[in-house]
Amino acid sequence: MWITRFLSVLGFLALGLALSPLGDHLRGWAAGKNAAAGGGALAVRMVHLLGFATAWGTSLWVTFIGGIIMFKHLPRHQFGNLQSKLFPVYFELLAVCSTACIGAFSLLHPWGSSTSAEKMQLGALVFSLVGTLLNLLVFEPMTIKTMKERHKIEREESIGEEVGLSKNKEAAKRNPALAKINKKFGMVHGLSSLANLFCFGGFAVHSWYLAGKLAL
Repeated sequence: MWITRFLSVLGFLALGLALSPLGDHLRGWAAGKNAAAGGGALAVRMVHLLGFATAWGTSLWVTFIGGIIMFKHLPRHQFGNLQSKLFPVYFELLAVCSTACIGAFSLLHPWGSSTSAEKMQLGALVFSLVGTLLNLLVFEPMTIKTMKERHKIEREESIGEEVGLSKNKEAAKRNPALAKINKKFGMVHGLSSLANLFCFGGFAVHSWYLAGKLAL
C-alpha cells in the first residue's frame, strides 16, 4: 500500500533530521531567539503537542479500553473483521503522529546540542515509531492473514459467531488444523501486541518528560 511506504519514508526522514547537523542550524529559529522566529517556534511546539497528544490518547484507548470492550461484547468473527479494518488506520495514524513529534522535537532539540535527557526523549519517540512501523509493515499484515485462515477453519466447524473463545478451544481439541492455526495466530498476535506495548511505553516515557515541563 502506498501510504505504508510513504509513512516509512517520513519516519526515516524524521530520524535523519534528528541526527543531522542541519538541525543545529535550525535550532536558533525553532527556539524563538528573536521576535521574528517566535511564531515559527510556537508552530513547531504546537505540531509536537498535537502529534503527541493524538498518538498518546489513541494508543491508550485502543490498547486498554476500546479493544477489550469490543472483544467482550461482539461475536468473535465480527470483532476480528472490525479490528482488521481499524488497526491499519490506527498504526498509520500513530506513524504520522510519531513522525511529526520526532521532526518537531528534532528542530527544538537537535542531537548535536541536546542534553542527555533530551536525547533520551528523542530515543523514546524513535522507539515508538519503530514499534509502530514494525506493526504496520510486518506484524499486522501477518496477524490479519492468519486470522482469516483461522476464520475459514472455524466456519467449517460452525463456530465463530459466539462471544469469547470457549467454542474455539473445544473444537481445537478434535481439529489439529485449528489447533495449529491457533498456535500460529497466538504467536503473531503476541508479537504485534508486544510491539504496540513498546510503542505505548515510549509515549509514556515522553508524557512524563512533558509533565515535568508544565507550569500550571
